[in-house]
Amino acid sequence: MPFSVNGILSALALLLLLWRAEELAEACSCAPVHPQQAFCNADVVIRAKVVGEREVDSGNDIYGNPIKRIQYDVKQIKMFKGPNQDIEAVFTAPVSAVCGVTLDAAGKKEYLIAGKAEAGGRMHVTLCDYIMLWDSLSATQKKSLSQRYQMGCDCKIVRCPSLPCEISAPEECLWTDLMIEKQVHGRQANHYACVKRADGSCSWYRGVAPPKKEFLDAEDP
Repeated sequence: MPFSVNGILSALALLLLLWRAEELAEACSCAPVHPQQAFCNADVVIRAKVVGEREVDSGNDIYGNPIKRIQYDVKQIKMFKGPNQDIEAVFTAPVSAVCGVTLDAAGKKEYLIAGKAEAGGRMHVTLCDYIMLWDSLSATQKKSLSQRYQMGCDCKIVRCPSLPCEISAPEECLWTDLMIEKQVHGRQANHYACVKRADGSCSWYRGVAPPKKEFLDAEDP
């Protein structure tokens, strides 16, 4: 049966459309991380309210097409990590398929926002960054942002993929929330930090107060 040129082109166009849809659907894939890992990996970590939202142009792609981003204007409440200036704007991709983040811009909700620094009091975030409503954080998480997470940035939190699992080096802490509790925001994520001790090893520490000298000097986890 003969095929028309238009029919072939239409079929190719449909295949290309399906391929692009599949590509976009798979474009944003993020591995779960412990809040401490998210803190240590980020350039900037702030507590803030979102007070405005608009779509802006951010240059052009290699084909000359404009690159769109969402700009969230923020009122910074506190900076836990970052440059010596307040963050005034948070940028993200326009849709979740390319890891864009949706925030409430009414100015009533407070967020913990972790992401990458940009010049001029700006930062960029994706769905893979740690962004949480402030009121959803535990007391331990809020306290850890000021000191304890930073103390553990030389440690490595290792996700337990299946049972049994174990650490392979003394500077590792085994994260078992996903395996045991079947959730990212489990007991270790909400209430523990992985802290380096005097002998160079790392161990989980629970508590709102900073680790005591006896814990840091202990030889065994």
